[in-house]
Amino acid sequence: MDDRTLADLLRRFGLSEKETDTYLALLEYGEAKASTVADAAGVSKRYVYSVSESLADRGFVEVHDHAVPTTIRANPPEEVIERLRSDADAIRPGLEERYSRAERETEQFEVVKSRVTVIKRIRSLLEGADAELTLSIPAKHLPTVRDALADALDRGVLVLLIVTDVEDAAEVRDVLGGTEGPEDSVDLVTIASVVRTWSEAMSTMLTVDSARGLVAPPELLRRSDSDRQAIAFSQAQLAPVIVGAFMGNYWPAADEVALAEPTALPVEYEDFRQAVFQATLHLRAGRTVHATVAGRWIDEDAEPVEVSGPVGSVKQAMIEPTNNEFPVENSLTVETDEGPVSVGGRGAFVEDVEAELTRLAVE
Repeated sequence: MDDRTLADLLRRFGLSEKETDTYLALLEYGEAKASTVADAAGVSKRYVYSVSESLADRGFVEVHDHAVPTTIRANPPEEVIERLRSDADAIRPGLEERYSRAERETEQFEVVKSRVTVIKRIRSLLEGADAELTLSIPAKHLPTVRDALADALDRGVLVLLIVTDVEDAAEVRDVLGGTEGPEDSVDLVTIASVVRTWSEAMSTMLTVDSARGLVAPPELLRRSDSDRQAIAFSQAQLAPVIVGAFMGNYWPAADEVALAEPTALPVEYEDFRQAVFQATLHLRAGRTVHATVAGRWIDEDAEPVEVSGPVGSVKQAMIEPTNNEFPVENSLTVETDEGPVSVGGRGAFVEDVEAELTRLAVE
């Protein structure tokens, strides 16, 4: 093997060009003084001392600093190779586990052919929700996912729900087993943060944490003999598109019939849509909301920033009356000492700051 090929292979193990030259020079001598190695490798003696410590930590050489002058000895190649092999074996399980996890979670699609399996996938996805979910579902199938929705809400998940094939809240309560009477009627805010109804049939659409979801044509859930198919997906690039279609095309067409009470503050939110939702509820209740936002400026440098102050206004499309200018717009304007700063969520592009963590408190 020529020297160039050998040097290229060594650099694959993390050695820099000068570290490689120093190590190869040491192999020529077996053991040598730093000045001898420096002359052979074309580097300074000070650099040889520094590099030798690094090479020793990785098992390539031994530094005999008890002797005068200090000498450096190259370890036998079989010892070096065995150590490299042992290190590679040690990291293999971790690498394989992360790789298999990525295969499971990233860019997966599943074709679902039966109505029963669609409902099972919906329940499974609901059970895995951490921050937010959007769902449209025919009224007759709502009871099958009712408990999973309620559990998600109890975990603090923002739940935006459209119930289709019904006219109003009374019909939804009837489907869930209640009546219109105040004593035993079903409280819809126990299953969702916001409930809307739409008398038309629409596709069943579910997104969870803007990362996973399912889309099924209306016929698949309305007819047991349908030959239509649903798609379950786990793809971070696709889910926001589905959320955009849900919020832009279907949510405005449905009627708001139930709205949750605001959560007690202070609370920290990684999910920015949840922060905007809660800020809106508290502001409309006449409270002064203070926000502390950790994020990045939306500019070429994207420098980290923390802004803090009262929330002056919100823009949102989740609660009536809405005041957004485009379907997925959700923002806060924070009145800082330096002036108002507009804040958006992940992927924000029209605001001043992209939020990563938002803390809300009531003053």
